[in-house]
Amino acid sequence: MDPNPQTKKFLFHFKKIVHWTVHLMSTNSSSNLTIKILIGMFMGVFLGSIINYFQLSGEFIETYLLNGLIDIGGRVFLSSLKLLVVPMVFVSLVAGAGSLDDIKKLGRLGSKTFGLYVATTALAIALALFVSEIFDPGQGFIIQGSTSFQAEEAPSLVDVIVNIFPSNPVEAMVKAEMLQIIVFAILFGVGISLAGEAGKRILGTFNDLNEIIMKMVLILIELAPYGVFCLLTKVFSSQGLGAIIPMAKYFFIVLFCLVLHVVVVYSLILKVMGKLSPVKFFKKYYEVMLFAFSTSSSNATLPVNLEVTEKKLGVHNSVASFTIPLGATVNMDGTAIMQGVATVFVAQVYGVELGFQGYLMTILTATLASIGTAGVPGVGLVMLAMVFKQVGLPVEGIGLIIGVDRLLDMTRTAVNVCGDAIVSCIVAKSEGQFDETVFNS
Repeated sequence: MDPNPQTKKFLFHFKKIVHWTVHLMSTNSSSNLTIKILIGMFMGVFLGSIINYFQLSGEFIETYLLNGLIDIGGRVFLSSLKLLVVPMVFVSLVAGAGSLDDIKKLGRLGSKTFGLYVATTALAIALALFVSEIFDPGQGFIIQGSTSFQAEEAPSLVDVIVNIFPSNPVEAMVKAEMLQIIVFAILFGVGISLAGEAGKRILGTFNDLNEIIMKMVLILIELAPYGVFCLLTKVFSSQGLGAIIPMAKYFFIVLFCLVLHVVVVYSLILKVMGKLSPVKFFKKYYEVMLFAFSTSSSNATLPVNLEVTEKKLGVHNSVASFTIPLGATVNMDGTAIMQGVATVFVAQVYGVELGFQGYLMTILTATLASIGTAGVPGVGLVMLAMVFKQVGLPVEGIGLIIGVDRLLDMTRTAVNVCGDAIVSCIVAKSEGQFDETVFNS
């Protein structure tokens, strides 16, 4: 196929961009992985935005480049990460639970972790409602076109509780039902700790497997800049920066709340409850946040999150192997912030007065929904539909925010994983399973 002149011109510049990107990445040492990821992010956003802005099309660009080479690169990278999630969570959690000398410690660990996750989520939604009331994101917004949205049916509370416990652990692993895998892994680990010499032999095997899986994670991390480049090129070629303009006020209020939650709320929690330096934490952790931003998936970021939390932040495996996978499943502070701003936005657009009771109901529903809808596809929008129904807002209002939700999803995923690591540090320190020397190094 002979490309048209426009395509030829684009391919000429595309080759230069790719050549420059690869050159910049190859000239940096492996220790500068953050620089490589930043280069991949910037070049992906730049290239995707150029394609979207100039409406570059044609069979070659759309079929062979965007939906071919770029799409394959991004999807293979994500699939490779997700490949490690189930074995890593299972093996790491079994090794952690199996090494516990005191079974009662597991109960304390669970109650502290779960309590902190619920508390930070409630704080996130309250912050979003407070800021939204000040800046009025929906004031003066005019609805244009159709705003229809078909919400998925959320599971009942009874189903949520029952579905936490697996009837078939193999099926749970096949379907990547994280809560069920966590429950089975903990039971298996407890069994190992109670089995005496036989348990110690099996525990040694799981410790070895854990080391092997972590080496596999490190291999994939080295490929992260190229995967990030492909993923962001694909996103911004379809969305473009122009998607922000009609919803600019809503977009930037959500963004402001997300940044405020990380910089102020998380820093205060870490300093007051953990007696740890927020500056040192973010210096070591921002690589994971960049990774989460690029993949838009807490589960895909889970292997990297666990590696950094243990090796760079100093959280012992017996804690991190429990708190990080659980957080990836139930802790959604970033998503809760989006729900708070979206609730006020849609209420103002449709002229619905929420009142104090409505705000309290929003906080309660969104906090419970962040746990109750774990593992449901399209979890953010399902949770938002639940909140809207509870406070009497039209569910079709979700259609207003879908256009910019993909871009915001990247940022709120970074907030979600950051919350997991913050709680892990605090819980680990309270349990005496935290190496402050590693954290301060």
